[in-house]
Order: sequence, then C-alpha cells, then structure tokens
Amino acid sequence: MYDIASKNTLGDGPFTLLIMRKEGFDLNKKRMDGVWFALFTVPLLLIFATVVIIPFLIGIYYSFFDWDGIPSNPKTFVGFGNFVQLFDDPRFLSSAWKTIKFTILALISVNVLGITFALLVTSKLRTSKAARTMMFMPNLIGGLILGYIWQFIFTDVFRTMGESTGMTGVFFNWLLDSNYALYALVAVFTWQMAGYTMIIYLAGIQGIPNELIEAARVDGANFWQRLTKVIFPLLMPSFTISLFLTLANAFKIYDVNLSLTNGGPVNSTELFAMNIFNEIFGYSHYGYGQAKAIVFFVVVAAITLTQVYMTKKREVQM
Repeated sequence: MYDIASKNTLGDGPFTLLIMRKEGFDLNKKRMDGVWFALFTVPLLLIFATVVIIPFLIGIYYSFFDWDGIPSNPKTFVGFGNFVQLFDDPRFLSSAWKTIKFTILALISVNVLGITFALLVTSKLRTSKAARTMMFMPNLIGGLILGYIWQFIFTDVFRTMGESTGMTGVFFNWLLDSNYALYALVAVFTWQMAGYTMIIYLAGIQGIPNELIEAARVDGANFWQRLTKVIFPLLMPSFTISLFLTLANAFKIYDVNLSLTNGGPVNSTELFAMNIFNEIFGYSHYGYGQAKAIVFFVVVAAITLTQVYMTKKREVQM
C-alpha cells in the first residue's frame, strides 16, 4: 500500500488500514466543512458585493462625468475635473470644516461620558443595573425620531425653562442660532452614543482582574493613579473600538442632522453627508456629488485606520 503523504510503501496490516480510514474520514470532514462554509458565506458575499462593492465601483465611474443623474440625458466625461472643483467649492469646504469640528467635539464628549458612566455603574451602587438601562436606552431610539424629540426640547422646553428661571442666556432655542446649532447637534449625538460606548468600556473594566486593582490599592495608589496607571492601559482595546465607532458615526451622521436642524440655520450645520446628498438629489449634480462621496470615503477611511493603528500600538497584553 502506498502512503501519499510520505511517498513510502506501507504494509497491508490492520494498523495501516486504520490509518487510511482515519485519513479518509479527515478528508471527508474537511470537504464537508468547506461545503458548509461556502453555503453560509457565498450568499453573504454576493449580497455584500451587490449592495456595497458594485455601487461603490459604479460611483467611482460616475465621478469622472458631468451628469444630472437622469438616464436619458448624456454624460460628459470631465476626468478629474469634479475632484479639482471640490477645492474651489466654498460650501463643501465649509461643510468639511464643520464636520471636523463636530467630530472632534463628539469624540471627546461621547467617550468622556461613556467611560464616566462605565465607572459609575461598576461602583457599589444599589441602582447600578437601573442606571445601565437608563443610560443605554437613548441608543435604541432611531436617529430621525431622536432629532424630532430634541427639536421639541430645544424649541419648547428650553424656552419654558428660560422664562421660569430667568436664565435666558442658556435656555433658549439653540437651533435658531447659527453659533449654537452645531453644539446642539453635538449634545444630541452625545446623548445617543454615550450609553453605547459605556457598554464597551463596561465590558473592558469587568475584564480587568480585581487582583491588579487590589494590588495597586495595597501599594498606596489613590483612585486617580489606579485609573491612569492600571485601568486605562488595560482598557486600550475598549478605547480602540469606542474611538473607531465614534469617529465613523460622527463623520457619517445624517439622520439626526436632517431631523434636528436640516442643515440650518443658513447652512451652519450642513455636514459632510448632508452636503453630498443635497448635491446629488437637490442640485442634480450626480457626477460632482459622487466625487464628493469618494473624497469623503477616503478621508473617513484614512482617519479611522490611523486611529485604529495608533491605539492598537498602545494596547497592553495581560
């Protein structure tokens, strides 16, 4: 009998037959595993390609044309003209700056509140479970509904509170003031996302061995020292995930932007995604809007990948 793996001749005894049967069984098992893997993976890959990859490639193609999006109308090839035009578009540059400002403010507020909530609910509070539920609930509300809820709060509740307390410099309709409308958007986004990041930080804190924290406490480390020297370094995987999600969602925000301010007042809150949508469907500049979308994708991908790379380098292995 011939052994394929070692290319040696084997005997025909019971031991050899047993080995051959086992090898045949392993081959059949691997083959069946491959069939099941393909059965569950291929449909998902087809859906992903149909919904994401193919439209993305088509969008790249259209970005080189001047076209209004109507199939019967001709497309004029302009090459990189649409991309060059971006740098002379004051509305797009203003939208880019507002998006960057919004993302930085949201990144800080969401993660500071998220980790604060996580530390709070892991403390010895009797209401910690109820607090977790209450803090996470805003994330369950859809963005459009959330925007309309906070539109009512800023319009009616803030006005009533200002009249009742006399603090009209704080409690007024932020949505009508171009200097405060963006901060209102940050506040609503933070209220929605902080509970979600809290869950991520909470899982990271619960994964830290109590022995490490107790050892630091025995060595005389105060709360701030334990937080910065023990807890934060071991929370870097949670920071990686939370910062990535916050960055991506802040850059891509559209639903809350639409229902809360609709880009107003006077385009003071028209962020990246809304600017692209308005360019394509509002002004019928399909090719130019696709060029904006491609640039938007490259910027978001570059920033988020850089963030992941930098935070992954700082992760500590226990």
